[in-house]
Amino acid sequence: MAFRRVGIIGGSGLGQALGQLTHGKEHSVDTPFGTPSGPVVTGELGGVPIALLPRHGPGHVHSPTHVPYRANLFALKTLGVTHLLCSTAVGSLREEIAPRDLVVPDQLIDKTFRRESTFFDEFAVHAELANPFCSTLRGILLECARTTKAKVHDGGTLVVMEGPQFSTRAESELHRSWGAHLIGMTAMPEAKLAREAEFCCAYLSLPTDYDCWRPHPAKLDQHELLKEIVGNLEAATALALETLRKAVALVAERGTGDCSCQHALDLGVWTDKSKISAETRAKLAPLIGRLF
Repeated sequence: MAFRRVGIIGGSGLGQALGQLTHGKEHSVDTPFGTPSGPVVTGELGGVPIALLPRHGPGHVHSPTHVPYRANLFALKTLGVTHLLCSTAVGSLREEIAPRDLVVPDQLIDKTFRRESTFFDEFAVHAELANPFCSTLRGILLECARTTKAKVHDGGTLVVMEGPQFSTRAESELHRSWGAHLIGMTAMPEAKLAREAEFCCAYLSLPTDYDCWRPHPAKLDQHELLKEIVGNLEAATALALETLRKAVALVAERGTGDCSCQHALDLGVWTDKSKISAETRAKLAPLIGRLF
């Protein structure tokens, strides 16, 4: 599948800053899975076609549990996105990963339990997910992030919890005992759905704090602590925008080759295709049309 358009999904902080990347046409897309978080904005960045979507919607109206993940990714697929870059604000589970660093994770642990995690409710699909992120896009994000002032971490396991409450201390220590590096609330089922949609996909994680395993400075009350976290998020967002500006051009340049991400369903559909109704095929045509 040739490169057509880069999709960018912005999380907390970055979602509201995406307008700095381009001004273009707004699309209100109806999908079989409901309404996306907000209008998708298509335009160009340095001559490269892009599509922008704030994960939580304009004004951050969707909690992590209630983000319409399926509608978001289906809408991006409908608008011609082939390569997807996502940001996510996270807590650090490791001393060496400090707030305001940038991390390009390579693994995920899914601890969500209230979210629809597949497009395919009407027939059996099993997409391979051993390596949940595209190696080409991960390399591009790392290369571009390293041109910023940030300390950049190559790899790490991101635990995705249901939320919306933050971790207990016991949970934070448990995740650390697993060898995980980051804790967040939004990369799942988004990454699973990205694989089912056959996107090349990678994540840029923005640590804002040390979760709760590391005691906060006694001098900070809750109000000051929140101000510090927001400040960390704003600083990381600026670095993420700088990274994404540079990454888009490289994705267009290097994302033209064949990639296994873009063939994730070749062996993934286990149902006899003759048993899949014409109505279902039409409904899911942006996802499965090429298989028929």
